[in-house]
Amino acid sequence: MRPHRRLALEAAPVVTAPDGSRVRVLLDLPGRGSMACFELDPGQVAAAVVHRTVDELWWVQSGRGELWRCDPDGETVVTLEAGVCVDIPCGTRFQFRAADDEALQVLGVTMPPWPGADEAQVVPGRWPPRQNPAHE
Repeated sequence: MRPHRRLALEAAPVVTAPDGSRVRVLLDLPGRGSMACFELDPGQVAAAVVHRTVDELWWVQSGRGELWRCDPDGETVVTLEAGVCVDIPCGTRFQFRAADDEALQVLGVTMPPWPGADEAQVVPGRWPPRQNPAHE
């Protein structure tokens, strides 16, 4: 039997996602799912991506922004704000951005667990990516 684990957000390893967002890698259940916290600074726009094999559920922890999703049935843009939950089914092109005046922090659950760097493929999106707006 596997030991129980605990991880504080502040202690989680930080990596850069294929879309350019900052990711705090949280816990996983091998073969079942993984969890991460995605962060964008005010005014940042992630690159648009599509996942090859995983589904995701997102819950906005704090901040404001927008999420664009596009699949064969059409496209939508939804407002992201604290307490909102959205789904990102496998094969859906998507892109998210933070409001100009507020950072965005999203808790994501990936099913099955995140398999590695080649899972997300960059695709054309709705907005031009903007990773460091303060330096432009």
